[in-house]
Amino acid sequence: MPKGVYKLPEIKNEPVLSYAPGSKERETLKSTLTELNKGGLDIPMIIDGKEIHTNDTKDIRPPHNHRNLLGYYHQGDKSHVQMAIDAALKAKPSWEAMNWESRAAIFLKAADLIAGPYRAQFNAVTMIGQSKNAHQSEIDAVCELVDFYRFNVKNMHEIYSIQPNSSPGVWNRMVWRPLEGFIFALSPFNFTSIAGNLGAAPALMGNTVVWKPSKTAVYSAHLIMKVLQEAGLPDGVINLVYAGGKEATEVIFNHRDFAGLHFTGSTGVFNSMWKTIGANISNYKSYPRIVGETGGKDYIFACESANAKQVATAITRGAFEYQGQKCSAASRAYIPVNLWDEVLQLVSDDLSKIKTGVVEDFSNFVNAVIDEESFDKLAKVIDDAKASADAEIVCGGEFDKSTGYFIKPTVILAKTPDYITMKEELFGPILTVYVYNPEDIETVLDTLDNSTDYALTGAIFSADRSEIERLTARLTHTAGNFYINDKPTGAVVDQQPFGGGRGSGTNDKAGSVLNLLRWVSPQCIKETFVPATDYMYPNFGEE
Repeated sequence: MPKGVYKLPEIKNEPVLSYAPGSKERETLKSTLTELNKGGLDIPMIIDGKEIHTNDTKDIRPPHNHRNLLGYYHQGDKSHVQMAIDAALKAKPSWEAMNWESRAAIFLKAADLIAGPYRAQFNAVTMIGQSKNAHQSEIDAVCELVDFYRFNVKNMHEIYSIQPNSSPGVWNRMVWRPLEGFIFALSPFNFTSIAGNLGAAPALMGNTVVWKPSKTAVYSAHLIMKVLQEAGLPDGVINLVYAGGKEATEVIFNHRDFAGLHFTGSTGVFNSMWKTIGANISNYKSYPRIVGETGGKDYIFACESANAKQVATAITRGAFEYQGQKCSAASRAYIPVNLWDEVLQLVSDDLSKIKTGVVEDFSNFVNAVIDEESFDKLAKVIDDAKASADAEIVCGGEFDKSTGYFIKPTVILAKTPDYITMKEELFGPILTVYVYNPEDIETVLDTLDNSTDYALTGAIFSADRSEIERLTARLTHTAGNFYINDKPTGAVVDQQPFGGGRGSGTNDKAGSVLNLLRWVSPQCIKETFVPATDYMYPNFGEE
């Protein structure tokens, strides 16, 4: 095969289409939604490139219209998890031996397929299955996923270019080997892009993968696999399994060839898995890599000099886009008393105009939360706040699950800074605000810093540059992604690499070189051109 030092195609962020009234993309997407809402789904697992059907089928229903049965997916069990491991290990030798440019070409082609002929389908599937509006789906299921695949290739190329220096007569080389064994990718419901990246990032670096998506995101996961296959991904490189979490982990974490975990989900689940891996550490061929992005209790902190309209807009967008079901969503806010009345009025005005409903109506800003379990949890939080002497509902507080799991954007005013919803992750369209006196700012900052174990995203608003500098330093460990005069959501691949510390994860920054480095085990090779023939060194000579 011809050899060369290859130059990559230009890599840049995928443009976000508007879906404005009258646009071609809006017309195409609406037509695709109508077609896919007809249902008839029968979604198999994909193991070793083959479709796997079982006798255990599960319903697929849109969260915003749970009376509509779209079809079924085929639930797997431990035997299917083992089948996926076997397929991954079988595919590994040829996959890791494949030239890097061939691996790169697969994911670059997948990116072009998603951005082009499959764009409407990726949006429609994510909108229907995960209840995202057109804009939220476009920035996630298309643009961010495409960016992950393209920039991962660029980052891989940069890693392979990291090479040591050599002295005269010696050539030193760094070989970026994949890990020994297989990777377990466990993905969440809320971002199609994250689901598509958790298996793809290790795979690009030459690893093979067992991928278990969330049960509420099987529809989009299956589409990702089909596009990867069309792009030329060999059988067994990524194996898609719909097994229960307990069944999957019991098989995977007891396997000698388990080499790494790529995870996005709850902190509790991540902690439990880490504990299990630690208990089994002596059974593994090598120390598994553990990479996880977990929960958040993300904040907006406004100084007394902040612009009230800017703060209010950040609250409306940062807390309530995609129903607050983003790891980065604003869940608590600290507003100075001099701004509070104006901020509350502006947010109330925003929320009075926001519509809640099905995704097919493009004017709906808010859609449904993901399932009944989430709905019931969030409804209880609102009811508890209504009954509490330490809290007050100042916006929203309404919910209804008769046809879909709808919760209207809700703002809770906490009368104490340690009210429960100022500390615990909710993952829904609920923001809790604490109003503080500016003279108490140091105490409030201490509370912000210490009231939660999370440290994912945070935003500060101030018109005072010296205050911005001081707060940036003071809050440095409270967020892995920190925003100055902007909402704490909307990280873009290659612009704001995403991840948090403390209880929010290992902060390995998805879509960056930092993440891909976790999926390789470097080997340094020293080659000497004219080997020594005398064991003596000059200093041993006689006077």
